[in-house]
Amino acid sequence: MRACANAEGRINHTWISDEMCDAYTKLHLMGYAHSFEIWQNEKLIGGLYGLSLGHAFFGESMFHQARDASKLAMYHLCQTLNSWDFDFIDCQLPTPHLQSLGAEIVSRSKFLHDLQKTLQYPTRRGLWANTES
Repeated sequence: MRACANAEGRINHTWISDEMCDAYTKLHLMGYAHSFEIWQNEKLIGGLYGLSLGHAFFGESMFHQARDASKLAMYHLCQTLNSWDFDFIDCQLPTPHLQSLGAEIVSRSKFLHDLQKTLQYPTRRGLWANTES
């Protein structure tokens, strides 16, 4: 989260405050908040984080310090969620970057319908650890 908050262009304009970091740390310990991180030579170079509820993942923020590192994190998130039969990733705000990765804008009514459906499934809680090299 701190890397997302400190990403270029966000340092003085971020909602990721110390209080939010504390809240998401608690959600992580409860098994709801998760991150997908890209490491190179023991340095965090990209990643994303969000919340899992039902069979949906709600992306909160992403960053990169090396070209395509956030794209690689998103790829691994998609592969993992697909293998677990998740229904969708809520990217929240449409951006050209997310749309280049396949994100689509959906109507509010479709989102609410899909949300109601996916929340009927149990939430996959706990540690989502994967140490692939």
